[in-house]
Amino acid sequence: MKVTILGSAHPLRGGLAAYNERLAVEFMQQNDEVTIETFSLQYPEFLFPGTTQYSSLPKPKHIAIHVSVNSINPLNWIIVGWKLRKQKPDILVVKFWLPFMAPCLGTICRITKGNKHTKIISILDNIIPHEKRIGDTLFTKYFVKSVDAFIAMSDSVYNDLSVFDKAKPRLLNPHPLFDNYGSALSKGDAIEKLSLSPARRYILFFGLIRDYKGLDILLKAMATPELKNSDIQLIVAGEYYSNKEEYENLIQELKIQDKVELHTRFIPDDEVVNYFCAADLVVQPYKHATQSGVTQICYHFNKPMLVTNVGGLPEIVPNNKVGFVVEPNENAVAHAILQFYTENKEAQFVQNILEEKKKYSWKVMVEKIKSLM
Repeated sequence: MKVTILGSAHPLRGGLAAYNERLAVEFMQQNDEVTIETFSLQYPEFLFPGTTQYSSLPKPKHIAIHVSVNSINPLNWIIVGWKLRKQKPDILVVKFWLPFMAPCLGTICRITKGNKHTKIISILDNIIPHEKRIGDTLFTKYFVKSVDAFIAMSDSVYNDLSVFDKAKPRLLNPHPLFDNYGSALSKGDAIEKLSLSPARRYILFFGLIRDYKGLDILLKAMATPELKNSDIQLIVAGEYYSNKEEYENLIQELKIQDKVELHTRFIPDDEVVNYFCAADLVVQPYKHATQSGVTQICYHFNKPMLVTNVGGLPEIVPNNKVGFVVEPNENAVAHAILQFYTENKEAQFVQNILEEKKKYSWKVMVEKIKSLM
């Protein structure tokens, strides 16, 4: 089968690129011919508060990646659309996560499917965005109309899709494991690589720091007397995409400077293993969410999770089995962290993760995509 993936990939960095590259590998393992059409420009500056959109790592071997798409140039959309229309892939897979991308992606899809051959299948991270902007609904409608079938990665997104379409085929399949970050290290080796004290215990907040991810909730939890007076340290690993000063001022106000290890930069793929393997528990104190790729890195490294009861997070973190699900407030988060340690939950959760992670297969994801043909 001839497959084209339209979306982020090297030289871009981050979870979207990692997802599309790993998806391409799975198609290739099933003997399909795969190319990725990625962005020459993905985000204009007003949508990208980080330092750079580009990876410092070498291009993945054996994946055909063409840098061709400019998200803000309508002439480019037409050129790419006609290119794909002539190439006639059997499937065009398009990941959708942000309404801003809808005019670009929707136009390319519309032109491509004019060949009366290519099936457009969209994998939905979100259909209603975390951070709303004027025009979101119109943009999303435009994209949805260009697609033939959908795969939603959580129940909440599956249900949200009905706001825009009730008739087109759709399937539910959770985010597969992010198993492309290498093999696990021992906790001691990981702590040493990060130059941390082996006398402390560590919990981890990982990923781009955006307001909806609730880092402020976790910082306030760390300031509760039980945690403040413990040997439990918080590692914050990820680049600020929100106001840096607000978080650093909060740390000062709460007087928890000695409780927080700030590694506030983009974490390259080859360093991800150090952070997850140094931690006992990964905390995702989100205020709202649909799903999260961080949970799938946790499953890969067999790390217990603490998530909040929002969006699709409870679907993939069964409460008191592989971690805890709590309400998004500092007292609930603090209580669960303490419970994890006082009840010695780590070994029990890790054992359950080994079984639970079997659900999150790339093979199944590709099979579901093909079933929508």
